[in-house]
Amino acid sequence: MLDATAHAVTHRLAVEQSRGRAPSLVGGVVRDGALVWSGARGLVGNAPPHDDTQYRIGSITKTFVAVLVLRLREEGLLSLDDELGRHLPDAPAADATIAQLLAHSSGLAAETGAPWWERSDGSVRPDLASLVAGPPLRAPGRRHHYSNVGFGLLGVLVGTLRGTDWTVAMQDEILDPLGMGRTTYRPVGPHAEGFAVHPWADVLLPEPEHDHGLMAPAGQLWSTIDDLARYGAFLLRGDDRVLPRAVVEEMRVPSAPAEAGEPLRSQGLGLQLMRHQSRDLAGHTGSMPGFVATLWVDPAADLAAVACANVTSGPAISTLVADLLATVADREPRLPAPWAPAAVDPELLALLGPWYWGASPVALRLRGPDELHLGGLGGGARTSRFRPRPDGTWVGLDGYYAGETLRVVRGPDGAVSHLDLGSFVFTREPYAPGEVIPGDVPDGWRPG
Repeated sequence: MLDATAHAVTHRLAVEQSRGRAPSLVGGVVRDGALVWSGARGLVGNAPPHDDTQYRIGSITKTFVAVLVLRLREEGLLSLDDELGRHLPDAPAADATIAQLLAHSSGLAAETGAPWWERSDGSVRPDLASLVAGPPLRAPGRRHHYSNVGFGLLGVLVGTLRGTDWTVAMQDEILDPLGMGRTTYRPVGPHAEGFAVHPWADVLLPEPEHDHGLMAPAGQLWSTIDDLARYGAFLLRGDDRVLPRAVVEEMRVPSAPAEAGEPLRSQGLGLQLMRHQSRDLAGHTGSMPGFVATLWVDPAADLAAVACANVTSGPAISTLVADLLATVADREPRLPAPWAPAAVDPELLALLGPWYWGASPVALRLRGPDELHLGGLGGGARTSRFRPRPDGTWVGLDGYYAGETLRVVRGPDGAVSHLDLGSFVFTREPYAPGEVIPGDVPDGWRPG
């Protein structure tokens, strides 16, 4: 990182620690899969914190649970469309799907009943029924409503299908493969102590720390800048030992709209999504008594950033991390990969170029070794990317055609006749005689 960029992000961190009155605040930026800058302000005990100092990361814990759920899906042990009751028959909100729980659209309340779970020991909630204070607020899928309770249930789901506690699965399936040896269930020194800061005076009050039992999947974990840098690199690029890149990208697809009053936020599968200064970020914020934390990734810039503070409230931690990303991306924009020619299957090459949906021209392009891009040649044509399936068809990845099937239809002689995209017919000529177009097509164009 350039010295001027490093100074700018260090200054931003220092301003937030002072403005937010945090006993200590640490941050880091990840580029090309590695921690390229870290900074710290304040003290932990009598010494400055460092990249190996543990902080509680709160709801960033939820992203680890989501990764475990997606791993179960990848192994065929569940479907995201399964109702929770299929795997946990006695669970509250049994008719909510697993995808709805991941996207916070299950209809469950945000919190448990009294006492407040973040400030009480998990022993007060010994079973699933004790997590839910009353009936769901609304039917599943009606709207987004953030629910800590839903992730408590997902933690139990993971443990049930793995036959062990979710924390054991996390250690074996995420932490060990990614080398995250300083991410733990309870604090392990060196770690920061959590504090509240008096609203009208510069004095501190220690905050409690508990084992939250069944609610632990909602916010229990502790971690470090070093470990979260590794995790941020994973959330950008995936890791075949944990989840492949395509599945991590799926987690970043909006699955539920933002709540009213939060137009710049939405929700993916276990990841929060935010738009900041025209940048689309994914990750999660976190808070527990005595701590705030945020991890955002910017896929377009291939950057990740993280910050942690040992204070209940004060620092604008989410905005701070977004600003770290924006500063680095603006001052040191990512260089594109150098162009190089590639080998292309001649049959695939023959499909590329102009096609017509009726009289609307579109173009089929090849991006990379195996990704088709369908886009307009003018006007408001729909655009989507497509990835090949083993059966020779292509599946839409985004846009209007997300999830739809693109088929190459051939005639009796084996030559390509047309493209079928969810029953839409694309031909090589606009309404040409003899083209396979549904409905009657008069012969020949004529002057008006």
